[in-house]
Amino acid sequence: MRFFQCLEFLRLRHATALAAACLAAGCASLGQGDGPWEPPMPASPPPPAAANGAIYQAGYDIPLFENAVARRVGDVLTVRLVENTNASKSSKTSTAKATAVTLPGPTIGGRPVTVNGTEILSGGMKNDANFDGEGSSSQSNRLNGDITVTIAQRLSNGNLVVRGEKWITINQGREFIRVSGIVRPIDIEPDNSVPSAKVANASITYAGRGALADANAPSWLARFFMSPKLPF
Repeated sequence: MRFFQCLEFLRLRHATALAAACLAAGCASLGQGDGPWEPPMPASPPPPAAANGAIYQAGYDIPLFENAVARRVGDVLTVRLVENTNASKSSKTSTAKATAVTLPGPTIGGRPVTVNGTEILSGGMKNDANFDGEGSSSQSNRLNGDITVTIAQRLSNGNLVVRGEKWITINQGREFIRVSGIVRPIDIEPDNSVPSAKVANASITYAGRGALADANAPSWLARFFMSPKLPF
């Protein structure tokens, strides 16, 4: 009896440890999903001001002939979303083929072989094939607005890796915009903004969550029947 009690204790202990590991992994995955969108902090704080009586202090200098635009890790930059794309494609194919073959019957004694005046040993074959195909597709997207992002990294060539998000909550729905990419400092305008068309490797996401987004999404069973993998 004691032996079976020990086995039961070990089984419960193993199940508890497995559940705790799964819970920890789930929490870790949630944290990793939200972590990259947190605003990065500057690499190092500015040095403290030295009480040496001098007017110039290292780390507190302000350029007089430069625009006050983002250039360091942690600085903010406004991305102007001016996405407007249009794509269309059409194709049309038409083919036709006709084949005709005649096999005359043999002639015996200068006359064809006939029965009641009809040749019985002659033959022929005819084939007609036609194909017409036509298809067209068009798609357009438009996204306008502004979003302020944060510089997450400064590359060795001076380009800036930026990322940021914006959440908007209206009644029972939440909408968010996420932007990430690489910006050249020379493309930053004097008002500390850059158009999205000049963001390299840009990733722009606009989506929503909540009751309204759930109502506009098909159920999992409907998505199953609309899957292109189904044979019918």
